Amino acid sequence: MKSVLKLLPAATLAAGLAVSAMAQQAAPAPKAAAAPAQPKASPAAIAAAREILQIKNATAMYQGAVPGLVEKTKIALTQQNLNYQKDLNEVAPIVAQQLAGRQNEIGEGMAQIYASEFTEQELKDLVTFYRSPLGKKLIDAEPRAIGLSMAFMNSWAQNFSETVMGAFRAEMRKRGKEI
Repeated sequence: MKSVLKLLPAATLAAGLAVSAMAQQAAPAPKAAAAPAQPKASPAAIAAAREILQIKNATAMYQGAVPGLVEKTKIALTQQNLNYQKDLNEVAPIVAQQLAGRQNEIGEGMAQIYASEFTEQELKDLVTFYRSPLGKKLIDAEPRAIGLSMAFMNSWAQNFSETVMGAFRAEMRKRGKEI
């Protein structure tokens, strides 16, 4: 169970990247579109933000981003160009190697975001907290708590959907229509 929960952030990122890739294929963004500019943070704030991300092992969320996106792109291109399947299979590892390490841009972006959302002192306080026994416990226990919470929400939604279905049936029955 713990190994599955460790993969939860990575799976979430992969799903988000897949949805983003599909959205980009459906409607390409204008060339001028870029990420919103973040306020300039001090080097000390960015360093503290990087430390928080390192403590929380944030790299686990995106370490497979480059190979994952290369594979998804290869699959999409193969579906559109069946005659090039062999070539695309040969090109994919070359592209992955050329772009290796680019996932670190995600970590830098995350550090910039943290540094823009928290003051330098707040970030330093968070580092102190995450290094404390309670902070360490939070880091260790949070993936399990999130996984169990997600399982509970899914179970609740499944059970509640039966209640909703029953309410629809009752209201439709009042109208003389069985569903």
